Order: sequence, then structure tokens, then C-alpha cells
Amino acid sequence: MHERASPESLRGLDWFIFFLADVQTGFGPFIAVYLTTQKWTQGQIGLVLSIGGIVGLIGQMPGGAIVDAARSERLVAGFAVAAIGISALAYAAWPIFPVVVAAATLHAAASCVLGPAIAAISLGLVGPLAMGERLGRNARYASLGNGVAAAVMGTAGYLLSSRSVFLVTFILAVPTLLALARIRESEIDVAQAHGAVPREVPDANATSVLSLVRQPPLLIFAAAVLLLQLANAAMLPLMAGVVTTRSSQWAPVLIAACIIVPQAIVALTSPSVGRKAQQWGRRPLLLLGFGALAIRGVLFATVSDPYLLVGVQVFDGVTAAVFSVMIPLIVADVAFGSGHFNLAQGIVGTATGIGASLSTVLAGTVSDRFGSSVAFTGLAAVAAVGLAMIWLVMPETRRGVP
Repeated sequence: MHERASPESLRGLDWFIFFLADVQTGFGPFIAVYLTTQKWTQGQIGLVLSIGGIVGLIGQMPGGAIVDAARSERLVAGFAVAAIGISALAYAAWPIFPVVVAAATLHAAASCVLGPAIAAISLGLVGPLAMGERLGRNARYASLGNGVAAAVMGTAGYLLSSRSVFLVTFILAVPTLLALARIRESEIDVAQAHGAVPREVPDANATSVLSLVRQPPLLIFAAAVLLLQLANAAMLPLMAGVVTTRSSQWAPVLIAACIIVPQAIVALTSPSVGRKAQQWGRRPLLLLGFGALAIRGVLFATVSDPYLLVGVQVFDGVTAAVFSVMIPLIVADVAFGSGHFNLAQGIVGTATGIGASLSTVLAGTVSDRFGSSVAFTGLAAVAAVGLAMIWLVMPETRRGVP
């Protein structure tokens, strides 16, 4: 329970998330830049990114199941961080096709267990009633880590080389593991971390995987998250293309600002989101997140000034702050007592991946055929469908009292 979690363990979790965000940032757009400098074709780069994406999608549910089966979430997280560090080193040392494909696969597989492991460690340390606030704190440190890493790696890439980004990523795996080591194993309640509850008599029905996946709140929420990603994933890449055509000179600066603004809002507001989720319930915040996404789509479709588009990204910050906290929190609500919290995270993670994959393909096709305004309007309409789904059929999942 959360009374047992020492300040040292909680601070260890803070810094683990901060440094892990740094490590993960190294694998974003830097891969395409680096491989281009190594004379790779765009087709080869696309194939490697697709392989990573497919492994990441297929691995969501097995990754969650592995964390549920583990007796030490900390050990699983440690192996995953080490695997990511090794894959970064492989990119830097041998940028040849088989090595890079193996590194991309290893990174994607490790990432599939890291998300569930962080949520499980958080739940094991603080318990279900304090989970909202803890997830808000996690989101703050992840945002700060992303912002710092983007600046550090962008600078390293500019001053040294794009290869140096992966060496920095490898080096950052060390403080990530040191922060993880500060979390005391004895303070993580293993049963609680898996969403289990102590029972006098075992209840096979309550703890079966089949009864979990049949739960309407889980299925409705997974469908809503799929719609969220379908509406959200393509917005920033599509808008980056629009900005580049309208103001190519300032495009890199404007796109960077469009990434930094939402991260700043997540860092500032996510702890409040966690607290409000316990006070107000989950549904009002879900409605706020989907509403902000729909408004953002409409504004992207109608605003033409590239500088005003940066202001529109405030709505992205609202959506990101809400869902970075609400996704693991609602999964914890729904999976409570099942012992399969991390498998349930994998189910929602799969929905996330499917929505994000479809989003960029569909929005890109619509934009090419009918123009970016029609594409943004379509994305806003998808967000509106998600809003209606939460409003009409999603039950409130909050348990207990603040």
C-alpha cells in the first residue's frame, strides 16, 4: 500500500521515468536523419521503421502478459532498458541492414514491456486510490525528460554528428538503470502491481483472462482509444507538411515549437489531472480530452497563419495531459481484482497502435486527394465520434473515495 512506499523509492521512480524518456527520444525522427546520412534509401528506412512498428503492435499483449507473470517488475524493466541501450549502440556501431533491423526489433520488443512495467511498479508502490496522482507525476517527468532529451540530442546531432545521438542514448541507459535501482523491491506489492486483490477463497471467474476481455468498460475504452489515435496521430505530421509549404524557412523552428508547447502543458498540468480524476471521476476528463482534440482538428482546418498554429497546439497539450494519465488509470480501474492489469494495458496498447497506424495512412491519402483542410476536418469528426462514445456508453470507472 502507498504508506509503505518510501520517498527514496518514489523519487527513484521519478528519475527512472525522466531518464527513460531521454533514452526513448533518441529513437524518434533521429533514426531517419541518421540512416539518410549513411546513404540508406527512403524505402529501406521506411521498411525498418515499419518492422519496428509491427513488432511494437504485435508485442503489446504478450508484453503485458510477461509483466503480469513476472515476480519482479523492476528486473523486467532493467532488462528492457539494457536491451534498448544495446540497440542504440548497434545503430551507432554497425549501420548495416541486418544489424539495424535486429536493433529496431529489439527496441520495439523492449518498449512493449516498459510501459506496463512502469504502470505496474507505480501501482505496486502507491495502490489504486493514489494511482491517479502518481500517474500525473509520471507524465510530468516523462514530459520533462522528452523536452530535455530533444534539446540535448538535437545539439549533439548538430555539433557532432547524427551518430552521436545513439551514443548519447546508450550512455543515458546508465543513469536510467541507477534510478531504477533506487526503487526498493520490498516496497512494490507484487499482487497489487498485477491488479490482484487478496482473497480468502480463490475466484477463478474474477481472475480469468476471458472474463477480463469480455468486460464492456475495457472494450468500450479500447475502441475510444483507437478513435483517439485515429484522430490524433496524423495531425502533427500533416500540419508539419502544411507549415513547410507555407513557410519553409521557419518550418523547423515552428515544428519544434509545436512539439515543445504540448510537452510544457503536460509537465505543468498532468499532476492536477491525476488529482481531478479522483475528485470528479474519469468521464469528465475523457470528455475534455476528446473535446480538445476535436477543436484542434477544426482549427487546423481553418487557421492559415503558421504562427497561430503553434497556439493551436495548446489543445494538443490538454489532450496529451488527460490521456497520459487516464489510459493507465482507467485500465487499472477496469482490471482491478483480475490479476491481469498489464495484459489489459496490452489490449489498450494494441488499440493505440492500430489507430495510430491507420491515422497517418488515411489522413495522408485524404490530404493528397482533397487537401489538408478536408483531412483535418475528417480527423476532427473522428474525435467527435470518440467524444460521443464516451458521453453515451462509457461508464464511470472510479473506485473508492479520495
